[in-house]
Amino acid sequence: MPASSAIASAGTRDTQVLGRLQLAAVPGLGPQLRRRLLDHFETATSVLAANEAALQEVPGVGRRLAATIASHRQTGAADQILRDCDRHGIGIVLESDPDFPRLLAQIADPPDLLFLRGQLQPCDGLAIAVVGARHATAAGRRVAEQFAGGLARAGCTVVSGLARGIDAVAHRAALAAGGRTLAVLGSGLLKIYPPEHRSLALEVADGGAVISELPPFTPPQAAAFPRRNRIVSGLSLGTVVVQASERSGGLITARLAGEQGRDVFAVPGPIDCRMSTGCHRLIRDGATLVTNVDEILEDLGPFFASVTDSAGRAVRHPAELQLDALQRQVLTAIDTTSDDDRSSDIDAITVATGLESSRVLATLAALEIRRLIRRIPGNRVERLHS
Repeated sequence: MPASSAIASAGTRDTQVLGRLQLAAVPGLGPQLRRRLLDHFETATSVLAANEAALQEVPGVGRRLAATIASHRQTGAADQILRDCDRHGIGIVLESDPDFPRLLAQIADPPDLLFLRGQLQPCDGLAIAVVGARHATAAGRRVAEQFAGGLARAGCTVVSGLARGIDAVAHRAALAAGGRTLAVLGSGLLKIYPPEHRSLALEVADGGAVISELPPFTPPQAAAFPRRNRIVSGLSLGTVVVQASERSGGLITARLAGEQGRDVFAVPGPIDCRMSTGCHRLIRDGATLVTNVDEILEDLGPFFASVTDSAGRAVRHPAELQLDALQRQVLTAIDTTSDDDRSSDIDAITVATGLESSRVLATLAALEIRRLIRRIPGNRVERLHS
């Protein structure tokens, strides 16, 4: 790209960022209405330039809110948010950016921007949400630890909401297993809720990312948590509910996952345990009953991609023909490090590729789902040949 074009692209993005941040700072204008405005006017700049009558054409935007938007066009709030982000090491990812999570972009109402601490990586495309009750039982915590730790060891990124109970257990178990985890907040990144999870949030940022669609100093708000849940499920291939009462937020996340066309898994429990009632209802309504991580990985199925042949027919190629460069690199390392029994040590594969262990584990999980390898005892994998 010529230098002048690169400068123009950077300038365009800066304008988009400032416009999005200016909208995010408008009092009373939540993410849902912001999305409607952007859908209607196409750009944040156009929203901010619109007169009050035009703004009121958008469902949900009344006279008072239209006046508020008009009065906040030149407040400097966007510059203040940028300064806060720079000061505290917070990144901003727009929906139009190439590193915006692909799975999240596919839902009906994706956030128009994300604030994050930590880093998003391509391997986060293989993510599973683990959610459940805030007042989980000791048994529920053990099960959540088993599932989150097992998913992390299989190479899946574990997504949850940093809440008390199952969420916190899931994040800690994923980190303890050496895996990646993403925490989605219902507050700004500089207003961690619950406050006792501030240190956990820092650990998650080191081993994944802490994410919010709200400006950094936004306090926790009751209405924000159900909206947060759509991001938890939207980032994930499937959602696992470990424990849930009849009114648990985990059931909201499961419902949203179903509406987004994602898999919903529920862990059964004792029939006399109040924290099992929500999971049993999910199973009754069609969620997949699971008792171990292998059942989840098996249920996700092989990742075949549909392609069109020269005659215009939709066909599916064998999984190995659909591998990306990273998957081919790991598969080649398995071939070159395999013993006489065609199995390879995972540590040897990591050394051979020179990749981070978390990326190797995520890639191995994808290859296993494609039925190209299988894990065997002794921290080893075996190449499967057709």
